[in-house]
Amino acid sequence: MTEFHRTQRAMRTMRTAAMSRGVIALLDIGTSKVSCLVLRFDPPEPANDTVIPLYRQSAMRVVGAKTICSQGVRFGEIDAMVETERAIRTVVQAAQKMANTRVDHVIACFAGGDPRSYGLAGEVEVAGSHVDEQDVARVLAACDLPDIGMGREVLHAHPVNFALDHRSGLGDPRGHVGGVLATDMHMLTVDAAAVQNIIYCIRRCDLELAGIASSAYVAGLSALVEDEQELGAACIDMGGGATGVSIFLKKHMIFADAVRMGGDTVTRDIAAGLQVPMAMAERIKTFHGGVYATGMDDREMIELSANSGDWEKDRRTVSRTELIGIMRPRVEEILEEVRARLDAAGFDYLPSQQIVLTGGASQIPGLDMLAAKILGQNVRLGRPMRVQGMPEAARGPGFSAMVGLALFAACPQDEWWDFEIPVERMGGRSFRRAVRWFRDNW
Repeated sequence: MTEFHRTQRAMRTMRTAAMSRGVIALLDIGTSKVSCLVLRFDPPEPANDTVIPLYRQSAMRVVGAKTICSQGVRFGEIDAMVETERAIRTVVQAAQKMANTRVDHVIACFAGGDPRSYGLAGEVEVAGSHVDEQDVARVLAACDLPDIGMGREVLHAHPVNFALDHRSGLGDPRGHVGGVLATDMHMLTVDAAAVQNIIYCIRRCDLELAGIASSAYVAGLSALVEDEQELGAACIDMGGGATGVSIFLKKHMIFADAVRMGGDTVTRDIAAGLQVPMAMAERIKTFHGGVYATGMDDREMIELSANSGDWEKDRRTVSRTELIGIMRPRVEEILEEVRARLDAAGFDYLPSQQIVLTGGASQIPGLDMLAAKILGQNVRLGRPMRVQGMPEAARGPGFSAMVGLALFAACPQDEWWDFEIPVERMGGRSFRRAVRWFRDNW
């Protein structure tokens, strides 16, 4: 954990340096697609001599974009290093060519790694008359660190709430007068091998990694509107190989998890059920898929063409009702797994139970109505917010994580490694529910 803390600090420094030069690349390494955006930061003219951090006062726009089919990635994790390296090189070079500039630093996001959430708490006495940076560092160091186990790394560690002399709900206590400072921190851990594989693969592509994030986290940043992030909402990012679950409250992520099933799982079911290749199954799912059958669907026939040489076998037809009969059980299974994750997190304790579906697989017709039955009534389909220069083809739900990664790069939230704190302390205790402190404080 200590080594990865230093790595995260180094990546944050590298990101600041890259942004000061004005260009950085974003990389979404997914199971079904690999996407790359090249961002240009145009800092405005300073009004006075005050030095403002670049990410707080820069105008961000997309100058290069490219998406290709993914290779060598399963369940959101790298499975075949050489194939993934080839895909990353191809997509980055194409985005660089469109942007007409070279990029050396990338920020990546991924959906796998078996994420696990922890809720931590700490308390210290304020050293001076008011809270300063060092007091925040000490209270974060005072958090009881759980035994996350061998082979795990901390991917995100956000202080989500501060209390000063029992006045809770402070977003940033620095500069406030008080005697006792307490904090609640959300920590997300992932499988160390999944992270190290991404770092190694990106370095093989002659690129430097300037940041890494969970797809569930960044998808929530872009798909949830400000009120939903404030009052409490869950973002369900339905990707190709994994479905990310993240819960936000008070504009911070307080829980994240993932289900190792997604749109590709449904495609494989169609390929097996209809005895067609994966490429055709994906096309059938995109053009004819759904989860609700009507009387009309019995008469809507889908042609299944193949190249086996047997003319009669190559020219089969199936009804849309049969297709829905294959898709619906798997989609229900995915949503039931998501429901179990939300229940384990204590989602019902939040003041608002809004659920937002996003990701490429969320575009299956009728999915929002089925999700409302299984997950709760407050379900809507989410699209990422607009970013200047983003091509029209990249503005759909499948690019929520990509847009969120741009927001993550431009306006990063404070994390554990932004402060000079000792990280040698291990042990402590974890809490069974990541939102335990919500019931205590809010």
